[in-house]
Amino acid sequence: MTTAQSRPITPAWAAGILGRADGLATASHATFVVLVAASAVRYLSGHGFGDQAPWVLAGAMALLVTYAARRVLPGRVWLALLVAGWFGLVLLAPSFAWCAVPLSFVALRVLPFRPACVVVAAMVVTTVVTWTRMSDRLDPTIVLGPVCVAVLAVGAYRVLERDALARQSLLDELRAAQGDLADAQHRAGVLAERARLSREIHDSVAQGLSSINLLLQASDSEWESRPAAAREHVAQAAATARDGLDEVRRVVRDLAPAELATEPGGSALPAALRQTCERLATHSEVEVRVQVHGTPVRLGPEIETALLRTARGALANVLEHAAASTAVVTLTYQPDAVTLDVRDDGRGLPEHPRSTAPDRGRGLAGIRSRLQELGGTLVLESEPGEGTALAASVPLERP
Repeated sequence: MTTAQSRPITPAWAAGILGRADGLATASHATFVVLVAASAVRYLSGHGFGDQAPWVLAGAMALLVTYAARRVLPGRVWLALLVAGWFGLVLLAPSFAWCAVPLSFVALRVLPFRPACVVVAAMVVTTVVTWTRMSDRLDPTIVLGPVCVAVLAVGAYRVLERDALARQSLLDELRAAQGDLADAQHRAGVLAERARLSREIHDSVAQGLSSINLLLQASDSEWESRPAAAREHVAQAAATARDGLDEVRRVVRDLAPAELATEPGGSALPAALRQTCERLATHSEVEVRVQVHGTPVRLGPEIETALLRTARGALANVLEHAAASTAVVTLTYQPDAVTLDVRDDGRGLPEHPRSTAPDRGRGLAGIRSRLQELGGTLVLESEPGEGTALAASVPLERP
């Protein structure tokens, strides 16, 4: 939006929109001074320094002084003094009638259009009357010349004013549209950031808490019969809680997962996948294997984070819901894309899945949304009793 500091300062004597046109104002000032001086010289050359010469020169000087006071006088008062002084000079010396041309532009700049037209018409009538008195007969050019000049001047000024108003209206609409666009972008950014944080929390905190819950339930059931195994489950739960705390801190700082930050060079994704699978397999009866095909290359933190989050989310679903004995994570590097496949031999997805809680079932939607932001795709295939296959693909060059 336009602020008061960025708006051009309009002088008090310039009420019209074209009052801020510096080129037009400068030309009007120069024209008025030149015509007053030329009219005075013409009068002296024709009449000499007679009885009225001092009055004419004094009136011309007073008219110039009044014109120079445009910045210290109120606009309409200044215009009234100018017009009154001009009327007096024209009655003494009709040569000053030519000064009506720049005074017409002054009236159009200071007054609203219709009152300005009245002032211009009065000056035209005065000019015609004074010039007709000097002629022995009625000269059509004396009558029609000032009228045509006035009509052309007023018409041209009116067209310029309307064009300026139209441009100003377009500028105001553009500023308003820019403000609305900025607000819309801000709201879209807030929504996108909320969606990103929701995915990050689901893939880090929620999955970690789910693992801790499973470990504590296992330790509770084995606390008396197998105390050593129960203590091992508790230790694993504590380690998972520490990892979750580190992950939360990294999410807050908007950094990559901890595993991806430990690799000094090359691609950290294969090692991060193996570390994740090993940690998940330690407190589960599911055998998790990792396979890497192709030559690992550095994918960038966004792609590697997305694929690692995808693998974690898929494995968390396998361990918690699939009742599988084996899960295979396959990472394939291709020339134009990288793919991640997670397959299990569990019971597969039901034909009509029902969420057991209102906050469940967001993992796949979050994975798909994250991949789509990178130009990738997610394909899920499952048959009841025959396991589930999840395939995520991300192009190496984002479209």
